[in-house]
Amino acid sequence: MRINSPKQAALYSAFIIGIVSGCLTGAFSSSNDLWWAYGVISLVIAFVVSYFLVFYLIERFLYGKIKLIYKNILNLKTQKDQDIKINMSTDVLGTVSAEVETWADVKTREIKQLKDQEAFRREFIGNLSHELKTPIFSIQGYILTLLEGGLDDPTVNKEFLMRAAKGVDRMTHIIEDLDMINKFESGNIPLDIRKYNIVDLAKEIIDSVEYKASDRNVELTIKRNEDRPIYVMMDRQRIGQVLTNLVNNAINYSKEEGGSIELRFYRMDNALLIEVADNGIGMSEEHLPRLFERFYRVDRSRSRNAGGTGLGLAIVKHIVEAHGQTINVRSTKDIGSTFSFTLELAK
Repeated sequence: MRINSPKQAALYSAFIIGIVSGCLTGAFSSSNDLWWAYGVISLVIAFVVSYFLVFYLIERFLYGKIKLIYKNILNLKTQKDQDIKINMSTDVLGTVSAEVETWADVKTREIKQLKDQEAFRREFIGNLSHELKTPIFSIQGYILTLLEGGLDDPTVNKEFLMRAAKGVDRMTHIIEDLDMINKFESGNIPLDIRKYNIVDLAKEIIDSVEYKASDRNVELTIKRNEDRPIYVMMDRQRIGQVLTNLVNNAINYSKEEGGSIELRFYRMDNALLIEVADNGIGMSEEHLPRLFERFYRVDRSRSRNAGGTGLGLAIVKHIVEAHGQTINVRSTKDIGSTFSFTLELAK
C-alpha cells in the first residue's frame, strides 16, 4: 500500500487503530448482548481520536522540519525571502525530495561551470602573459642595448629601434584583437549587414594575398563556374576579415611544394555555404574542438613565427556568430583542412 500524503498516513493509521480497538472492545464485552455496539462505538471513537492525533503530530513534524528545508531551497532558487504553505493533502516528502534533487542538479552544474571558467581564466592569463612576454623581452633588450652605447652607433641604432617598434606593433595587435573580441561578446560592435556579391569579395581577397601565395608557391582559386554573382546578407568589411584570416592561415600552413587553396560556394535552402579548403599540413582531430579558442595554437612555435596573435580564429568565430551563423572545420593531418561557414542568401 502506497501512502502519498500525511492525510492518507493519518487515515490508514486511524483505521488500523480503530479496527484493533473495536475488536478488543467487542472481545472483552462478549458476555454482553450489546458487545457489537460497544465494538462499533470503540472503533468510531478510536478512529476519530487517532486520526486527528496522528495527523497533528505529522503536521507539526513536517511544518517544523520539512517546511524549513523547503523554504530555504525555494528562497535560494528565487533569491527572495518568502513564506510558504505546505498542502498536507499532497505528497509533501515527494515534492520536497524532487525539489532537493532539482536544486542539487542545478548547483552541481553551476559548480562545474565555475570550475571550467576558473580553468579557462587561468589558461587565458597564462597564454596572454606568454604572448606578451616575447615582444616585451625583445623590446627591453633592444632598449638596454641602445642605452648602453648602441644609440651612438649608426650601424645598430636604427635597426634596433625598428625591431623594438615591431615588438610594440605586435603587442598593439594583441590588445586590439582582444578589445575586438570583448566588444563582440558584449554586443558593442554594430554590423552593417546589407546585400553584397560575395564572389566579388572573394576575388578581392585573393588579389590582396596573391603575392604572399606566389611567394610560397601556393595556388589560389575559386571553384569553377562561379563567375556568376551570389548575393548574401553580410557586413562586407567583417566577412572580408573572415575570408582574409582563413586564406592567410591556409597559406601559412600550406605544403612547401604544390600547395593549393580553393574557395567554394554551395547554395542551400536559405543560406550559402562558404568553404576555404587547402591541401596543407592539416591537424589532428584532437585540436578541432578548441581551435576557435583565444590563443589556442596547434603548433605554438610555427604559429608565432608566422606572425599571428593566436586570436584570429576566435575573431572569425565571433564575426560569423554575430551574423547569426555558424563556422566549422574538418581536417586531416598531412592531407589538409577545410573551414566552412554559412551566410543568409539575399532575396
